[in-house]
Amino acid sequence: MKYNINWDMDSVFPGGSTSPQLQKKLDTMEKQLTTFSDNVSHWNWQQDSPTYTEFAAILELQEILSFGLSEAATFIRGLISADVTDKQAGAVYGKIMEIRSSFSTILTILTKKTVAVPDKEWKNLLSQAPFSEVRFVLDEDRTAGKDLLSEEEEALINSLSLDGFNGWGDHYNTIVSTIEIPFTEKDGTTTLLSAGQAQNKMGSDPNDAVRQQIFAEWEKAWSEKSSVFSDTLNHLAGFRLTNYKLHGVTNFMKRPLEYNRMTEATLDTMWQTINKNKQPIVDYLNRKAALLGKEKLSWVDVEAPILLGDYQPQRYPFDEGADFIVANFRKFSSKMADFAQHAFDNSWIEAENRSGKRPGGYCANLPESGESRIFMTYAESPNEVSTLAHELGHAFHSHVMRELPALNRGYAMNVAETASTFAELIISDATVQEAQSEEERINLLDNKIQRSATMFMNIQARFLFESRFYEERKKGIVTENRLNELMEAAQKEAFEDSLSSYHPTFWASKLHFFNTGVPFYNFPYTFGYLFSMGIYAKSIEQGSDFEEQYISLLKDTGSMTSENLALKHLNIDLTQPDFWQNGINLIHQDIQTFIDLTQKYIN
Repeated sequence: MKYNINWDMDSVFPGGSTSPQLQKKLDTMEKQLTTFSDNVSHWNWQQDSPTYTEFAAILELQEILSFGLSEAATFIRGLISADVTDKQAGAVYGKIMEIRSSFSTILTILTKKTVAVPDKEWKNLLSQAPFSEVRFVLDEDRTAGKDLLSEEEEALINSLSLDGFNGWGDHYNTIVSTIEIPFTEKDGTTTLLSAGQAQNKMGSDPNDAVRQQIFAEWEKAWSEKSSVFSDTLNHLAGFRLTNYKLHGVTNFMKRPLEYNRMTEATLDTMWQTINKNKQPIVDYLNRKAALLGKEKLSWVDVEAPILLGDYQPQRYPFDEGADFIVANFRKFSSKMADFAQHAFDNSWIEAENRSGKRPGGYCANLPESGESRIFMTYAESPNEVSTLAHELGHAFHSHVMRELPALNRGYAMNVAETASTFAELIISDATVQEAQSEEERINLLDNKIQRSATMFMNIQARFLFESRFYEERKKGIVTENRLNELMEAAQKEAFEDSLSSYHPTFWASKLHFFNTGVPFYNFPYTFGYLFSMGIYAKSIEQGSDFEEQYISLLKDTGSMTSENLALKHLNIDLTQPDFWQNGINLIHQDIQTFIDLTQKYIN
């Protein structure tokens, strides 16, 4: 092979979870944390005024600690993802979380001190270098700080969250590591698949019997542990809701919207516009059902490949997939292409299709190394090529922001999904354009439109489920049977009852519901998908001239609201339906092409 299918973690900290260098790093950070705590504790704005040199030094040490924690956490999280049996990695991760919890407590104290600075003096501080560069983030943090409780109360919450809130999140990951899905081969032998392997096969195998067999075992596996997953989800939500209540927050959407730097008006407009445009997606699903010889698609048929005539899906061994991505990135941006090539050449990607890995995929940042790491289970399909491009989009986003002040690199999830989905669009469009036959074009168009169905229906079902779950959780524990009911009802509503069967235990198998870092890990995907559609359309219009404009947009994602970002770089108002409709219209065009091309294959 030209490229390594396993990532290089030794270049970060050699020796794995027992790395002496990692332990030394943790020891250093604990000492830095003590210094940071002392500096914050003794900081007095009156004594530091008017130059605020002490405050500048505090922010500099904050950056060092923040980068160090991210570096260590990404490393250990990667080891756990690649080998769910690495118990030592889990123990080290716990130590990192302890340091992070203490760091958060000190940051809370610092924020409360900035709240105490009079508005006039704060404005004077922000007008000076180096604070003027990070004005947006400092202002944002100070505004949020006005809702904080006392230092003692906030410290107590942070301490309790370590073994409470974060502990329940770790507990979920531990349970998931034990999930194995049995699959019986044609010769009668049974193979145990990891959750990630089973998910890939269940979604992409052209054989209906295989998909249904895995799905039955999949539902069984998650159902058998649903009472444990139910406890975990209830306690995560309960902790979060109690924390909100203590801070006077009654609307559980307040924090997710703040985290994504967007308004409720923007979110409502997006969903309302999507709801008015569901029929073409339903038409697509119905046509796909007919092509598969079914009256309606089942849950696992939605992502099944369409194979017409003698066509068999093209396989992309890892090397070929990598080269395909680089070549097509280059048509848009030489900088994206060079960056992706560097990632492949330097083994930043854990792609091997093997058991013992956690499900899903992600990209994580290594700010001290100036690198990223990508985790996935690559199975050589066009869909996996698009997923790999998606994660490289995340990595490129972090890459172009490396020269910015640390505080300006913290972009929200919705705009993070913009960069990744944009990269994915480049590749999915390229596969369609390079189709060698009508049957191949239909297959690849289907693969592309599936993503629209996911963003408009599957993601919306997650959003509806989570919203209704939180409403009921405010009144008490929600049983596993009720969670199943809420999940299936949300799926039926989002898919407009266009499927023959649904996935009631989806809430248990989707780790996004159990994420402790990001509340409502769903609607940002749809936002990013449609936002990237608008950017992609503009890139086609402007060609290579758009490269620098795109990079400028990415650089602003950490220091603007979503609405201001769209207004500055695209001259659009996200609270109005026009922008969302324009993106949806592009999807409708793909669907109509799919309908036209497949008409003659309908009996």
